[in-house]
Amino acid sequence: MNIDKLKKFGFSIGIELPLDSDWSKEGQSKGLKENRPFGVPDIRKHKERIMLADKLGFSAAWIRDVPLYDPNFGDAAQVFEAFSYLGYLSGVTKNILLGTAAIVLPLRQPWLVKKSANTIAYLSNDRLILGVASGDRPSEYPLFGVDYDSRGGLFRKAVEILKSDSEEFLEEGQKILPKVSKYPIYVAGLAQQDPQWVGENLDGWLSYPGTPEEHKKRVALWRQVAGDKPYVSFMHLDLVPEVDAPIVRHRFGIKSGINGLIKELSEIKSVGVDHIGLQFRKNEAPIEESMRSIAEHVLPIF
Repeated sequence: MNIDKLKKFGFSIGIELPLDSDWSKEGQSKGLKENRPFGVPDIRKHKERIMLADKLGFSAAWIRDVPLYDPNFGDAAQVFEAFSYLGYLSGVTKNILLGTAAIVLPLRQPWLVKKSANTIAYLSNDRLILGVASGDRPSEYPLFGVDYDSRGGLFRKAVEILKSDSEEFLEEGQKILPKVSKYPIYVAGLAQQDPQWVGENLDGWLSYPGTPEEHKKRVALWRQVAGDKPYVSFMHLDLVPEVDAPIVRHRFGIKSGINGLIKELSEIKSVGVDHIGLQFRKNEAPIEESMRSIAEHVLPIF
């Protein structure tokens, strides 16, 4: 497999799960009525919505690795365990790439991560993008018996194992199965590492959401240490029905009509971003309606 599979699309647009609007006004009201803590999405329509995203032509679906729901952070992500969920998603989709953003390596046994990733790559017919991270939630580490301050070293060792051919570590005849062709490994942030090491050792960068100007600065750093490897980021979108509604910025994204979204994505593309994953948790309009509108008016442009 070519490790630049995502970049082969050119500039591309994906989605970030959960496909729920639990951070919208209506979503928060609904969550209170159902006694769901803030940040715990309604996942009852997750199958139908991921299948719709696949059918509409979004290029990638991204899920996060949140081992422990902590009310101080207030975000359970897509609720399901990452690799288990990717196995399920691989069975209900056909074309959409499946990415993690990102697996917290210091909290997982690296050989099991390797076996899990190999399994997903095989079952999904080579659609896995393995995003990895060092983690940023200190409250999770005591539960796993891991020293928070050691996460940088643990991350580097895990990456070494993931990138290896296995045999150099194993006894004669031992194998990690299934054996698959190499899948890309992206990093979220810098994972407590030097930028040069990250650029040399990882296949792509998962950057935090930002404005076009913020992405311009980050892309420049990434190109300096990693050349043309993929630069990926995300956007929290509230797509309103009025097509010419102006862009209103909020934390990690925008509220806008379809023309404003096209303008924002065009600027992001122009500064060198390769892929944007759209998150709909702030979206006030029905998610299916917004995805169909983007598929009709935005995806063909890019």
